[in-house]
Amino acid sequence: MKTVQKLALSAVATVVLLGAAGCENMSQRDKSMAIGAGAGAVGGAVLTGGSALGTVGGAAVGGVIGNEVGKNKK
Repeated sequence: MKTVQKLALSAVATVVLLGAAGCENMSQRDKSMAIGAGAGAVGGAVLTGGSALGTVGGAAVGGVIGNEVGKNKK
């Protein structure tokens, strides 16, 4: 069951990341934030064994980091 959960989570994260990268009307900072949030959600879920709190926490931390990284890109 854990393998199925990880596979489903990876598939969702891939769709989110590809969808965020393809949004032409988003600023570079917004794209970086969305990608960071997606990556953070996956990382949080993996590190906490699929915990909802870990996923949300990872998404929040990843979004903040992506936002900061996006500030420097032009």
